[in-house]
Amino acid sequence: MKKAEHTPGIRWLALIAALVISVFLNLGMGSVRLSWSELWADGEGLNSAQYVLLNYRLPKALAAICTGAGLSLCGLLMQTLFRNPLAGPFVLGISSGAGLGAALLLLGSSALMSTVGAVTPSSGLLILASSMGSLGVLLLVGAMAKYVQDTLSLLIVGLMLGSVTTALVGVMSYFSSSEALQQYIFWSFGSLGGMSWPQVILLLVFTFVGIVLALAMIKGLDGFLLGEDYAQSMGISPDRIRLGCIIAAGLLAGSCTAFAGPIAFVGLAVPHIARQQIKEMGHRYQIPAVLLYGSTILLLCDSLAQWPGSAYVLPINAITSLFGAPMVIWIVLKQKRLRF
Repeated sequence: MKKAEHTPGIRWLALIAALVISVFLNLGMGSVRLSWSELWADGEGLNSAQYVLLNYRLPKALAAICTGAGLSLCGLLMQTLFRNPLAGPFVLGISSGAGLGAALLLLGSSALMSTVGAVTPSSGLLILASSMGSLGVLLLVGAMAKYVQDTLSLLIVGLMLGSVTTALVGVMSYFSSSEALQQYIFWSFGSLGGMSWPQVILLLVFTFVGIVLALAMIKGLDGFLLGEDYAQSMGISPDRIRLGCIIAAGLLAGSCTAFAGPIAFVGLAVPHIARQQIKEMGHRYQIPAVLLYGSTILLLCDSLAQWPGSAYVLPINAITSLFGAPMVIWIVLKQKRLRF
């Protein structure tokens, strides 16, 4: 009996320990090997190892934490909103909508580019455009979900919306300049590296706002998951919860995609992993769980993309797809066993 009482606490400590270990593992990965003696060396200014750690490795690790946590929480909110185990920012086309918003800036017409000036992934305009694109697709999926109750049918709707946004991006790519096209292609691969401290801080702020919005809706999310009639009997406004989920999910998906590019399957797979490992089903437990699991998993994926001593870096999207695609297949095969 005592062992059962202590098991949840041990599980949470193990999650935190795994996150800390993943951070140190990620900091040690890169084309330049860092030694402890150089990192702890005293002297005027920063030596090369300290400079690499503070200006490249540490911002990348923090970006992985924010992006993994943000996309995972976005997936949890969407699965609650649609009561659908296959809901996720990438699968339902939300990430594609964010990519379309980014493409409108990166691949826009010469008139638009002359208006906004040089646009980079660090621009606040890019965050706004990505968030608006993700919100637009999310609203379309939400409207169609009222008429499409079947899980696989809703998945097909999301995939078709993603195809439409991809086609629009393709049309813009055809008419864009080579410099803008190169910039967009590099962004579309997905990357956590190359972020400056101001960019990381801005990503942290947007992720924090999304987390606060989700935490403020914990009671409403639990009631909404049990049905709108039950939520209303508890004094919860389903429309308010629905709007809050859309705003928080759009903000998280848009900001994470704007900075890190479209990253697949994290938002879909991580909530299912959290439900399997954390048996408590309330959102007061599920939200912290997906934040910890999402951060840890994306840190590990980024570490796999960059082996120590190697100058080659794999696209983070390729690693997450190898991890997440089998999870989607498993969810489809085991769909009847899932309870929402």
